[in-house]
Amino acid sequence: MMEKVNASSEGYFVLLGFSNWPHLEVVLFVVILMFYLMTLIGNLFIIILSYLDSHLHTPMYFFLSNLSFLDLCYTTSSIPQLLVNLWGPEKTISYAGCMIQLYFSLALGTTECVLLVVMSYDRYAAVCRPLHYTVLMHARFCHLLAVVSWISGFTTSALHSSFTFWAPLCEHHQVDHFFCEVPALLQLSCVDTHANELTLMVMSYIFVLIPLILILSSYGAIAQAVLRMQSTAGLQKVFGTCGAHLMVVSLFFIPAMCVYLQPPSGNSQDQDKFIALFYTVVTPSLNPLIYTLRNKDVRGAVKRLMRWG
Repeated sequence: MMEKVNASSEGYFVLLGFSNWPHLEVVLFVVILMFYLMTLIGNLFIIILSYLDSHLHTPMYFFLSNLSFLDLCYTTSSIPQLLVNLWGPEKTISYAGCMIQLYFSLALGTTECVLLVVMSYDRYAAVCRPLHYTVLMHARFCHLLAVVSWISGFTTSALHSSFTFWAPLCEHHQVDHFFCEVPALLQLSCVDTHANELTLMVMSYIFVLIPLILILSSYGAIAQAVLRMQSTAGLQKVFGTCGAHLMVVSLFFIPAMCVYLQPPSGNSQDQDKFIALFYTVVTPSLNPLIYTLRNKDVRGAVKRLMRWG
């Protein structure tokens, strides 16, 4: 039997990442760097534009700015480390670095689940309760919803990441992933991890499945309201804003469900890596494009900003 050790005594983990495909590492480095730059530019653009243009000082763009800031933090918690590991022969991360990475990736991922529910409620209020919208979604309530989203994510992560690192690890400290993620870390433990797996499953149902059900319920009500609409312009506006949000929800929740709504042994590790690569690299870079393309509010804000400049 392998000796149980405290990983902190080793001082580091080895992130194996994509070392099984050394010929792919240079290609992955270039592609991931491009997506990361797109994420930084696109999300900073939305945050700055929403702040500068008073026409965008609405609940929808307030929550979208929160989502953009969240995506910036989420990608930055893992992608720079991945780029360093892809570029050089060293693929290590310190024990403290791994703990921090796990904590923030869990916290930000959970926050995004809750924030996407809040954004769907905002769209529900705008479409189904238009006469009461300004009363329902007043500034103080919007700030409260955003704070609840962030606090729920960071509190949940503190509990769950602590529980993950309490599991005794074996001598072998090679993480078969490109960042410190719960399922990959649980595979390093040489004790029974059923309690951890059950906790992960329960938390995933609470913060992935339930939010998804709430979002789909909101859009069920929106669909009914849309079918009753007579105005073509109104229909186009609803489909524009709600369609963008539904696309973002799909890009985030489908990969998350593939990884978290089953035991760590459910997928092959290689499959998990590429799914994780999608929701940590691709999805945050596409969100700004989805929300800004064919968006008249954003185009108008850009024109006003250029005239003002």
